[in-house]
Parts: sequence; C-alpha cells; structure tokens
Amino acid sequence: MPVLMIHGYRFDHNVMTGCMEPIFKGRRGWKRIYFDLPGMGRTRADDQLKNSDQMLEIVKQFSEQVIPDGVFLVAGESYGGYLARGLVHDIPQRLVGVLLICPVIIADQKRRDLPPRHVFVRDAELLVGIAPNERKMFERMLVLQDKTRWDRWQIDIVPGLRARDASFTEQFIKRHGYSFSFDVDRLERPFDKPSLILTGRQDVCVGYRDSLKIVENYPYGTFAILDRAGHGLEVEQEAVFNSMVNEWLDRVEEYNRSESVLHISVNNSNLILK
Repeated sequence: MPVLMIHGYRFDHNVMTGCMEPIFKGRRGWKRIYFDLPGMGRTRADDQLKNSDQMLEIVKQFSEQVIPDGVFLVAGESYGGYLARGLVHDIPQRLVGVLLICPVIIADQKRRDLPPRHVFVRDAELLVGIAPNERKMFERMLVLQDKTRWDRWQIDIVPGLRARDASFTEQFIKRHGYSFSFDVDRLERPFDKPSLILTGRQDVCVGYRDSLKIVENYPYGTFAILDRAGHGLEVEQEAVFNSMVNEWLDRVEEYNRSESVLHISVNNSNLILK
C-alpha cells in the first residue's frame, strides 16, 4: 500500500523520513514515497509556478505518475497538510487514509487563531552556539528547545533549509500567498476513511483552534491536541506521535481488510446469481 508523504514549506523530504521511517521499520507491506516539492530540496521550481492551485496540480500529476493504479494514503506536514487536503478535495476516491501533522488550516497567516507563546524547555547554552538564522526558526517552531530536539532538527530540517531555492520560496508567498483559489475544506461529502489530525497546543505557527473547524469533514478521524508541543510535535512528543500514527495505520489495515471481505462477498453473490 503506497503512502505519499508531503513535507512542509521551505523544508524537504527529510522532515517526513525523520518521523515516519522509524514507524515503518516495525511494519510490513507499505511503500513509502517521499519527494521534494518544487523550489525545495532537490526539486527546482518552474518559472510558471505561481500559486498553490498549480502546486496541488503538480502533486496530483506526480501521484498519477508514481501510483498510476489503485488507492493510496497521504501524510502531510504543515503546508503539506494543506496540499493533502487538496487531494481529499479533488481525488477522495483514490485515498484510503489521511494523516495531517500540524496542518496549515488557514493559509493567510494574519487570519490564523494562534495560542499565546510559551516555551517549556530552553537550553540557553545550546542556543548561543546555533547559527542565528537556524536558531530563529528553531526557537519559533519548538517549545522544547534542548539538545535532543536540536539533534533531530539538524537531520530533519537543516538539509531542507539549506537546499531550498530561497528566492522562490520567499517570492511565492509575497507575490501570491499560498492560499488556494477555492475553499479546500468545502467537500462534496465527508471523507469517510481512517484519518488522524495532530496539532500542538503551543503551536504559534499554524495554531490548533482552526483545525477544530474541520472535524466534521473526517467522521472516522482522530483529532489530538498535544500539550508541550509546538510546530514540531513529531519530535517534541515523539512517543505519543509514534503511538497515534501506528494506531492510524492499524485502522487503515482494518479498513482494507473489511473492504476486501466486502468485495469478495459481492463477487461470490454475483457468482451465485449467475
């Protein structure tokens, strides 16, 4: 079963491999597909790429290329969670599960309902030794600012920040913003497959309150607001994250088995009718 992984804005696939691969090491039967969005990681951005509608179309075309047949799961982090919901909006029939990690709900940053800033752990000695540009984002995104999280940050985040096309990522937001031209959460019908939406209680980047507005879109979804977690909850609350993602995958496997049994039952009924 393929799982399409969509990373956040300015980063690359490492942010997804870092949190997802440890989970799949203990599971069999899953094909993980990691890629870099245009202008990020090792993927160059075309000059014609101007907005998130086009970005979503690229993701859809990519999914058709690498997963030409059958269904798949999608896991999206931050902006990747915004794009993942674009797939739910456009091609729900191809999806059998959705995972959203600190998802962007409202693309316009000025309209987000954000919680007060609160840092629980701050290793001042560690922070002094970090390069200013990397330290600024590390401090903004995480509320547990210690060596353990910084070590993960250097593996999951720093490669993407250094590899990105900074000119593209800055201009893409400034000129066009990264809002879709349509309401991505206005669905024809609720997405009735196993879902998991994880948010950080202290996430001052995208917040958590806005995510509660889409609860009814996912009737078979688990929604969790994790305390002591900012915009990097997968490393700040790693044990909880791993447990909940494993439980989500269990639900997907159960759903697939039930669908297979139903399919066999229908086929057998057709044979009997004949």
